[in-house]
Order: sequence, then structure tokens, then C-alpha cells
Amino acid sequence: MTSSVDAAPDLSGLIELSRVEHLDLKPVILRVQTDLFVRAEIRDRAGRESFEALACGLIPTVDDETALIVAEKLGAFPGTPDSVLAALAARGGAVRDTVVAGAAHLSPRLVASALSDGADIAAVIAARPGLDRTALDDLSRSGRPEIDRALAANLHIALPGGVLARLVGRARSLPEVARLLLARPEISAADLAPLYLHADPIRREAIREAVEATAALRPCPPGPRDIGAVLTGLSAARDVGGFIAALADALGLPRGFLGIAPDAGARYDLLTLGLRAADLRHEEAAYVFLTLDEGVARSAERVFALVRLFRTVSRPAARDLVSAILDRPVLARTGTAEAHQPHHAPEAAKLRNAGAERAGARPALPVRLRKTS
Repeated sequence: MTSSVDAAPDLSGLIELSRVEHLDLKPVILRVQTDLFVRAEIRDRAGRESFEALACGLIPTVDDETALIVAEKLGAFPGTPDSVLAALAARGGAVRDTVVAGAAHLSPRLVASALSDGADIAAVIAARPGLDRTALDDLSRSGRPEIDRALAANLHIALPGGVLARLVGRARSLPEVARLLLARPEISAADLAPLYLHADPIRREAIREAVEATAALRPCPPGPRDIGAVLTGLSAARDVGGFIAALADALGLPRGFLGIAPDAGARYDLLTLGLRAADLRHEEAAYVFLTLDEGVARSAERVFALVRLFRTVSRPAARDLVSAILDRPVLARTGTAEAHQPHHAPEAAKLRNAGAERAGARPALPVRLRKTS
């Protein structure tokens, strides 16, 4: 006879006994029903719903040993209802870790339950050898630093494009996540451009080369007139606040844009990229390095490194790097609407019509009459 949940023995007697004072049969009932559910060859909707209701009612009440035994059986079982897994994960401790480590799919409900006590389950997630695309997408949308850390550290999985973009975007302000992503060999240098300030010199060079390969494909509008003279004057006066404000305005950036850098050294690297994007000459940039900050000026090695960075990166690549680091456009202002009108674009119909009207208004050229014999 085929075993199924419907063929389960009548446990009404045990349920009645469980109501007797000082006699707790709930652990026995839960374990028996779990075994029957896992071993059943047929599980119809009614049977699943019956087990779900029973398990969710008993899991919060049984002892830890029973809960762990049930978690070991149901955690990796693909037919376990999501609500049952969530109820087990909500118990925390070893029961939670067992479910998270073995569950076929880490649903948002299960993750939320596992995190309900504020515990860090990143290590458990990172140890999982396989996560499907749906689970990765759900996890990456949680926005929790510990989950981002776990996904970045898990070398057993490939990070799909959308998942990678979310992790990289948040890693701008999460140095540990940035370090883990930069260490993954399968991620292209171009995808890691937003993390340039967190990268080591070798990785930075690879990122610059990747950005250089495409930066020149987009036009780079000129910087404001006399920006070099303005910045060198402010640098000579040691007006750091005015200098940063003027550079930010020239690039179309907020005046606190240097705050994205993880440390003082990275801030100066970002400032150097900004100077290059603003179209300063290399002698003007060198003058800034020697005058704006006394601590930098005293280190010949640091000044040479900044000058080398300024000369190594092209202006379009510097613009794209700053844009990637800050996740916002740089030099986006293009002047008046009449400065450039694409005559072949769909929105240029009015221009073409206006041209036709002007052509129709011109006097016709004299026509030479053809003589006929």
C-alpha cells in the first residue's frame, strides 16, 4: 500500500494524552509527524497544509534537542513548506544554522526569520556550495551588510549581473565587502570600476586600462574656462574649502564628493582624478600637490605618485572613473539647448521642417528657357 500523509495513523489519542498535566508528548508528535511527512510518497495539498499547521504550532513549544532533530530532517528536504522552515529558523542557534545551511532555497521569509534575533548568519550562508539565481537575487536585495559580506566571500557561486551590480554599488561604502569583491578573479576590471579607491595598485591599473578602452567613445565636454588659474590661486592661498567647492562646481558634483573615499590617501587620489577630468595641465596639477596640503607637499614620493596618476590616466577615463566611483554623471552640463541639435535624431523634426520653410521662402532661381525649333 502506498504510504502518504493521508495514510498516517490516527494520533488523536496522543493528542489527548498531551493535554494531561506533567505529560508532554508534543516532541513525540512532532517527530513522528515529521518522519511520516518526509517518508510519504504522495503529498497532496490537504496533507501538506495539515502538516504545516501542526508543525508551525509545535515547533515553538518543543525542546531544543527535538527542534534540532526536526531541522536536520526538514532543512534539506525539498518538499518542506516555507513557513515550517521559517518557524525552525526563528528558534535561532544550531536549529537556525542547520536550516539555513541545508535549505534548498533561501526565501526572503526564511532569511528574515533567521535574522530575527539579530544574529549574523553570514558565515553559514557563505559556506553553502550552491545558491540558485532566485535566492541570490533575494539575498542581494536585502541590503544587509552581513549578507553582502557572505555573498562576496562565497567563491562557490557565480554572481549574476544584477546581483553583482547591487553588491558593488553598496561596497563603495563597505570596505570589507569591497575587498572581498576585488579579490574575486572572475569579476572583470570594468565591473569593479566603482571600487577603484579600494583596490590595490595592480587592480587599479587593470581598472584604469578597462576604463580607457571605452572612455574615448563618448565626447568629453571642455571644463570651465580658466579653471586651472582659479584652482591654483585657491591652492596657493591654502583655501582648501574654496578649492574643493570650485572643483566640485566645475565637475558638476556635490561639494562633499570627496567623502566617498575610504581614507585620506584615497581622497587625494580621487581629487587627482577630478583635476584631470577638469582639464588642468600637468604643471597646474603639480603646483596643487605642492601647495594645497603641507603634509602631501612634504612627501616627494607622494607628490610623484599623484603626478604619475595624473599623467597616466586620460581625461575621458578620469571623468568615467570619477563618475563610476560616485555613481553620478560628471561634466554633465552642456550649455544651452541650442548649443547642439542632432539633425538626424527623431526629435529633430522641427529643425527639418524649419529648414523646409526657409527653403520655400527663398526666391526661385531664374530658369533658362529651352529653345524649341
